[in-house]
Amino acid sequence: MSAPSSPAQASHRAGFACFVGRPNAGKSTLTNALVGTKVAITSTRPQTTRHTVRGIVHRPDAQLVLVDTPGLHKPRTLLGERLNDVVRTTWAEVDVIGFCLPADQKIGPGDRYIATELAGIRKTPKVAVVTKTDLMDSDRLAEQLIAVDRLGKELGVEWAEIVPVSAVGDKQVGLLADLLVPLLPEGPALYPEGDLTDEPEQVMVAELIREAALEGVRDELPHSIAVVVEEMLPREGRPADRPLLDVHANLYIERPSQKGIVIGPKGARLKEVGSTSRKHIEALLGTPVFLDLHVKVAKDWQRDPKQLRRLGF
Repeated sequence: MSAPSSPAQASHRAGFACFVGRPNAGKSTLTNALVGTKVAITSTRPQTTRHTVRGIVHRPDAQLVLVDTPGLHKPRTLLGERLNDVVRTTWAEVDVIGFCLPADQKIGPGDRYIATELAGIRKTPKVAVVTKTDLMDSDRLAEQLIAVDRLGKELGVEWAEIVPVSAVGDKQVGLLADLLVPLLPEGPALYPEGDLTDEPEQVMVAELIREAALEGVRDELPHSIAVVVEEMLPREGRPADRPLLDVHANLYIERPSQKGIVIGPKGARLKEVGSTSRKHIEALLGTPVFLDLHVKVAKDWQRDPKQLRRLGF
């Protein structure tokens, strides 16, 4: 029989929460706001998250580990099917699910598709999170909250809470954490104090490059970009007080015609991607970085199982 836990230990909670929702529902922005730093890539383009980024929220009474999943959607490619599998596997393993519904968009077929799937998961508590409330006035927001409540009743999803938040305006983000914590199991912290994510650094660096590459490119490109960091090595022969990290990365696209879009006239676009992502990488790793970036074509990689494996999916 295990020894009884001390009262101090018993009152501490730790566990996993994941945010789900259709693409671009504000899941990554919310993760970053709760953690207080950039751990998930955010973009105005739908379907930008491909890895389950774990953001870690440390509190005196709890540790909340946030798992960020891709947006669940009706898949059209093998990549799409694999992303949906990632979502369902994650749902089965977390302690609480937060379903993100943007305040500024009516509940649509995509939301109903996800809510129907959630109804089939009986044991895990579900919190409806109405995001982007800064874009709505109070009357319209009230209508959306009622619609979310109705959606749950209609499809048999019991919401543990319905919480309106604005990650951008930092409204009610702390309250959301307060409501998620009691739904976690009691137990000691799962990660050391100070850890903000358990993603390997190379994966996070690749994501930061991909985020920079997505900004401002045409609509047809978001799904077609994959980034692989080939190596990250400290530059030899540097004095201890002036280190430099060499990062060599390849940016993969599906067709030769897309190369010009990513590189831009006279290489201006790629240069901008490099300087933007380098700043974020240096902030993440706390060291000066030399970033060597190359654009390569991996023909139709989203539909090719072998290439998907090689690119980390």
